Amino acid sequence: MELQKKQFKYKGQTLEELQKLGVREFAKLLKSRQRRTILRNFQEAENFINRSKEKIRKNKLIKTHKRDLVIVPQMIGMKIQIYNGHNFTPVEIVGEMLGHKFGEFSPTRVRIKHSKAGVGATKGSMAKSKK
Repeated sequence: MELQKKQFKYKGQTLEELQKLGVREFAKLLKSRQRRTILRNFQEAENFINRSKEKIRKNKLIKTHKRDLVIVPQMIGMKIQIYNGHNFTPVEIVGEMLGHKFGEFSPTRVRIKHSKAGVGATKGSMAKSKK
């Protein structure tokens, strides 16, 4: 008895079917906010795809500052680096990311790790720091 790997589907369509669609046809499958974003700047998404394919051919890294770009099926499999305001975060695009924006995968705020209080932060440590 073999376990079959579950095939990825988005809104009932396989990945191959989705990649045959253009950016504007794919937008019809998205929720309203993402659809509106794509239909307003579909040229931006198409330009990004074309430029990144050229960079892949030349074995160059794909770096971008475009955190508001919606992920479309033609981007699946790309390894890109998204700027978060401080550095570039490496991200590999997979099928589950369809319809999300680049910025969601490169957080701008670092998670705070609270530890014990520093010198001067409490009354007890104030006495030690005055000596």
